[in-house]
Order: sequence, then structure tokens, then C-alpha cells
Amino acid sequence: MSSMRLRYASPLLAIVAAVSTSRDFYAQPSASPRTILAIGAHAGDMELTAGAVLIKQRKLGDRVVILQMTLGEGGNPRMSPSAYGAQKHREALAADSVIGAETIFAPYRDGEIPNDEAVRRYVADVIRTVKPTYVITHWSRSIHKDHSNTSLIVQDAVLLASLEGVVTQHPPHRGVRGVYYADNWEDAESFSPYIYVGVSDEMAQWREAVTKYEFVGGRISSFRYLDYYDALSTVRGAISGKGRAVAFDIDEFGKRRVLDSLP
Repeated sequence: MSSMRLRYASPLLAIVAAVSTSRDFYAQPSASPRTILAIGAHAGDMELTAGAVLIKQRKLGDRVVILQMTLGEGGNPRMSPSAYGAQKHREALAADSVIGAETIFAPYRDGEIPNDEAVRRYVADVIRTVKPTYVITHWSRSIHKDHSNTSLIVQDAVLLASLEGVVTQHPPHRGVRGVYYADNWEDAESFSPYIYVGVSDEMAQWREAVTKYEFVGGRISSFRYLDYYDALSTVRGAISGKGRAVAFDIDEFGKRRVLDSLP
């Protein structure tokens, strides 16, 4: 299959999957545990944006796995990438332990995530290994190239993971029911919140998790990560009537509803 066909087909797969899941993901408790795979460009991305929801899913009995595409080792101007990468590795394990998530570290470098066939196959094989029911990742329109590439890679990898003809180390997995895009200040262009998940009871545990990362506390970056995402949960909660909430977008086609009459 050509790369052109892959770029066309994989978003379609995610879109079609989202049609069914956008309406029933939180409509009622799951009868059996599901697996949630969150894929972030840098260690800390998924914990900040979707961590409260991941905590909620663990409470519901679901398995949660976080794939860190890079450590984000280039983010501390006062430390070498090697030293800060080692720190971020420790912080990711500590944060994900509080969430109750398993952690997978991909072999890519901060700022250099390639958008090529090799990385798509790597992520596809992770999907085949983890066997997620739902995937959470970045929205594709971002000011950060790593975020944009990760989103596009994941969309293609969901398709590749499902195809019998694509050979990796593990057999195909066709069980991804939906792809959800996290609410990230760096990925705001054209992002339109569509799904709101109430997380009032998870916020204290979320704060405990994300503050395992030094950068969240404002000691590395001047951006107030903790204040921003804490306040964002209040804004999303006010809109949704849920107290505190986390929002996700989905692909446009997944927002289509077909009814026999008005509900």
C-alpha cells in the first residue's frame, strides 16, 4: 500500500471508529475492563492533558498504558539532554505510577520524531502488543512539530495495526473503537471540544501525578502548566456542568449522527 493511500485511509478508520464510541464511551459503565492507550510526544504531555481521565478509567477497572514517544529531554536549558532525559525517565515512572498506568518509552529524540514508515510500524506494533480499546493522542494542528507528527503517526498506525498484510512482531489488532484528541494549549488550532468527561473526584490525584515532573511546577519553564490545566478543567467543567472536566475532540466524520427522528 502506498504512503498516499495510508494517509487517506487511516484517518478514515479512526473517524469511522469514533462514530460508535463518541456516544457510548461514558454513557454507561463498561461490563468488562477496557484498555486505554495514551500516546504523547513527550513525557508529561498525556499526564497533563488526559491524566485525570486516565485516573478515572483506572478506577473503573480499565487498563491504562502511556507510550512516551520521547522523554522531552531537550526542555531544560540548564541540563544536558542526557541528564535531563534520565530525570524525565524517573519522573514519568513516578507520575504514571500515581495514575496507575503502565509506561512504554519509545526510542525517539526530543524535537526529532520522524514522520516515516519506520515509526508508524513501531507504533503499530505497540498497538498490536497493548491491544487498546481506545487511543488518546495529540490533535494534529500544533505549534510543536513533535505533537503534529505524533498525531499523524498514530492515525496511520491504527490502520497498520489492523491489517493482516502488514507484518510486525505481533499479530494484527482490529479492536480500536475510537481515537480521542487531547486538549493541549500547544495544539489549539481548530481544536473543538466535543467530548467532556467529568473529573472532579480525580483532580487531587492528578495534581499528585503531574507534579512529579519538575517542569510542571514552574522551575524550568515560565509557562504555568499546573495553573493552566487546573484552570482549564474548571472552564471545561463550567461548560459541561460537571464541576471539573477534561475535553477531547474527535475526527469530523465521527460527529455525524444518523437518526430516524429527533431524539
